[in-house]
Amino acid sequence: MLLALDVGNTNITIGLFQGEKLAHRWRLRTVHDQTEDEWGILLRNLFSFHQIDFHAISGIAISSVVPPLNTALESMARRYFDRSPLFVTDETVKGLTVRYDNPREVGADRLVNGVAAFHKYGGPCIVVDLGTAITFDVVSARAEYLGGIICPGIGISIDALFSRTAKLPKVEFREPAKLIGTNTVGSIQAGLYYGAIGMIDGILERLIAEMGVETKTVATGGQARLIVQGSKYLKDADEDLTLEGLKQIWNQTNRPNN
Repeated sequence: MLLALDVGNTNITIGLFQGEKLAHRWRLRTVHDQTEDEWGILLRNLFSFHQIDFHAISGIAISSVVPPLNTALESMARRYFDRSPLFVTDETVKGLTVRYDNPREVGADRLVNGVAAFHKYGGPCIVVDLGTAITFDVVSARAEYLGGIICPGIGISIDALFSRTAKLPKVEFREPAKLIGTNTVGSIQAGLYYGAIGMIDGILERLIAEMGVETKTVATGGQARLIVQGSKYLKDADEDLTLEGLKQIWNQTNRPNN
């Protein structure tokens, strides 16, 4: 079994693959000062609850954009699983040519999404990842990671609106009951929802005009399905895209167990 970890600034998504099938998925808060032992105990508890054999893990693949956690995660993998984890970098990605000015600047999750989207949907394609930031990653028909666009995430917008105003409440991100809000909560929710969709569709319109009308679009991340149902240009919501990309990269490396 392959243990896949997508480490983001807000959440860590954990996937467990049995063969090519994603058998389990968990989403946890990112705790930036969590120790290797805390990670090991946490994973043991998850596995025990689902009656998963802890010793059946044959490989570990990690996509991380939180460098301070990498040492603890590597130590956890070695100590609790007796495995050397594969951390995704521009050098470990195969089958995708990175055209960024400095490939080392590209977030691991963005490369993983590019690999997964090209493998699953073909190219050219655009991945919209709705995480702490909203990222647009563009892959050409020739399997080239061309770069992308980074925007503030929906959660950041909610926090900023709440913290920088005296009377506006913090609200849940959801599709509003109607476009024109008749109360404060409804007005904020309409602004957040349609503002996010308007921004995403506006950027996608420009990207598709440059890449061609045959460009595929896919959204991933926590609010993907909610955004796709209101978007003009996003066609697919794929919650497990990043985990599937980690599995794809693991397969490409043919990394021996150690």
